Amino acid sequence: MRELIYYYSAHSAFAYLGSARVMDICARHGLTLVHRPIPLSPVVEAQGSLPFRARTQAHVDYFFGREIERWAELRDVPAVSFRPTFHDADYTLASGMIMALGDRGAVVDAMAHTVLQAHWRDDADLSDEATLAALADALGHDAGALMALARTPEVTARYAINADSALKASVLGSPTYVLDGEVFYGQDRLEMLERAINRPFASSAWVNPPVDAPSPD
Repeated sequence: MRELIYYYSAHSAFAYLGSARVMDICARHGLTLVHRPIPLSPVVEAQGSLPFRARTQAHVDYFFGREIERWAELRDVPAVSFRPTFHDADYTLASGMIMALGDRGAVVDAMAHTVLQAHWRDDADLSDEATLAALADALGHDAGALMALARTPEVTARYAINADSALKASVLGSPTYVLDGEVFYGQDRLEMLERAINRPFASSAWVNPPVDAPSPD
């Protein structure tokens, strides 16, 4: 089965906006969605992009304000906060809980979507263990066991591998999708991605960099 590699941050507004859509695309076209959660700021800054704190207020107001509002309406996504109260909190554990469930399948899809939705729709603090435990419990998981697994060296190593793979793929932000070596950056490229599934775009002189690293397990 063909795979769609999915690089994203567990606290990304635009990953949330495209989450249900990309999962629907994969289901309808028989693609396996391969989750690659990443630590966003280190990856983006290593690529030479400006960190969020260095961007102008006009940039922030447009791209992380009005654009989010319009895309939420267009995607029919429940209300999105302009900037969650705890957006700058550490989301490593939340990412680990997604990875602890694997890198593909309905269970992973559900956890990823739930984490993103809780942060942007419900203003959830992704660094708060009680909040994360409640999300896991609601999905039928043993929250304590899942959080313990999320902290293991194996999951920590996978997070680092995801970041390294994202750097090699020249991932510029979240979300980034890779289909058959072709990179699509941003949930606003999902329509282009869907067209490419059955009718790839014409070849280009631009060469995609390597896009994935082998899983450690």
